[in-house]
Amino acid sequence: MEFHHLPVLLTECMDGLRIVPGGEYLDCTLGGGGHTLEMLRRGGRVTGIDRDADAIAAASARVESFLRETGTDASAFRAVRGNFHDAATLVGETHFDGILADLGVSSFQLDCRERGFSYHEDAPLDMRMDASQPRTAADLVNNASEDELTRIFRDYGEEKWARQIARVIADRRPIATTLQLVAAIDAAIPKKVRAKDGSHPARRVFQALRIAVNDELEPLRAALEMLVGLLKPGGRLCVIAFHSLEDRIVKNTFRTLADPCTCPKNLPVCVCGKKPVVRLITRKPIVAAAEELEKNPRARSATLRIVEKLP
Repeated sequence: MEFHHLPVLLTECMDGLRIVPGGEYLDCTLGGGGHTLEMLRRGGRVTGIDRDADAIAAASARVESFLRETGTDASAFRAVRGNFHDAATLVGETHFDGILADLGVSSFQLDCRERGFSYHEDAPLDMRMDASQPRTAADLVNNASEDELTRIFRDYGEEKWARQIARVIADRRPIATTLQLVAAIDAAIPKKVRAKDGSHPARRVFQALRIAVNDELEPLRAALEMLVGLLKPGGRLCVIAFHSLEDRIVKNTFRTLADPCTCPKNLPVCVCGKKPVVRLITRKPIVAAAEELEKNPRARSATLRIVEKLP
């Protein structure tokens, strides 16, 4: 399959990172390589991390072609397979002038039918970002208890009909394909209460299963704190989230790092000794402009937050 990729909030990310020639940058979610290519065009040196071996191969081919065409030193880029939650181990002793984490599923994964991320096409119910992971979405759907499925759909998908959907799934098991799951969801949600915004009734459940299969949320706070630790003083961390659960974790983690004091508000001076680690660059998230949304509708839910590491 040909790898298509439109990097989200590209200009806003590059401006936020303040790319300088010769600077060291970390792309935590290499994906299609779009953000990495722009960092390289601006003279940066980039380490790219991704869990997906297919993404590593495709993005590396794009980047290496660019490096040859522009005569750029091949050492300006290196790709590392792994989860960015383990970045401190994956990058060794390197510290960075800027770090980008795009938390969304790549266009390649969404468009690759057999990966099972899409509720529009029939495919095996997989949803693994790393195909070497042992547990698929089908394993979860068919083996988790009704109560556990309810919790996943409610907590990770904010699905109001979580209990009803879990009950129908339990009645229809085994469920092996994406469209079998869609049919179960469709049967569980009354037509008269469908979302008025036109969103697909399976969207929240598919989001919840993807998050659960890939363990996307539980380690995120610790991962963000670790990424700040990998920044040089004055370096910036840019994080793109794609749903409210991710964005809430990013926002609260950044706020705590910027103001970690735990003293009672009525104390005249801080006595806990906790000092700010970062400065908030974005008080409110940056979202895609209308021009970008016309070219890339998938950017509609993207939010970008930026912090700068203090000396």
